[in-house]
Amino acid sequence: MSRARRPLPRGSVQGMATRRLLDRLWAEDAAGRSWCRVRLQVPPAASEKRADPAPADGAPSDSLEAIAREAAACTRCKLAASRTRVVPGEGARAPRIVFVGEAPGADEDREGRPFVGRAGALLTRMIAAMGFTREQVFIANVLKCRPPGNRSPEPDEIAACGDYLRRQLALLAPEVIVPLGAHAARWLLGSAVTIGGVRGRIHAYGTAKVVPTFHPSYLLRKPEEKGKAWEDLQAAMAILGPR
Repeated sequence: MSRARRPLPRGSVQGMATRRLLDRLWAEDAAGRSWCRVRLQVPPAASEKRADPAPADGAPSDSLEAIAREAAACTRCKLAASRTRVVPGEGARAPRIVFVGEAPGADEDREGRPFVGRAGALLTRMIAAMGFTREQVFIANVLKCRPPGNRSPEPDEIAACGDYLRRQLALLAPEVIVPLGAHAARWLLGSAVTIGGVRGRIHAYGTAKVVPTFHPSYLLRKPEEKGKAWEDLQAAMAILGPR
């Protein structure tokens, strides 16, 4: 049985041609085929670049490079003893949208880059369906080191590592943040939430809008939930809108 489709909000993407492509993406997902077989042309709003944010007068200088160097030498928690490489995050320096996962996995620990395994391939297709490339967004995790066996992050690890992400978000100043899964949503929203309880609504982190959705690894296990994830991505696109 086909899933009911929520209409794409008016003005959320540019042009009827883009709308028709998005409709095709939805139809393919509803039919159980691949998430994104159609590569969208990046709309002008997505390809525009913003100036790098400047620190306020009197504020201490910081940079993504400085954060990455600090994380690489970090020994704040026990994960420093088991990691292969630190995964600080990557992407545009002034993105309109940031995706936040919970922690690196085995592939990320080996390569030092976020979302490079099967879940990362799906996230890349999700980003493409929105009209962006990975280079035009920023991708990070709450933790910068892999928990052994890909277990869930522990509270002391989140407390030790959270300042890196906090500083990154302050520098990046995105319009939209998409937490991928419950751990990222809890960190951003500051409460013990479930992803099912917070997705489908718009939240806030500072001046950024927060649009929670499922982690790509969950969508690999539960492909029937891709339709809900696509609704969340549409909501993020509607916030960004045409410029």
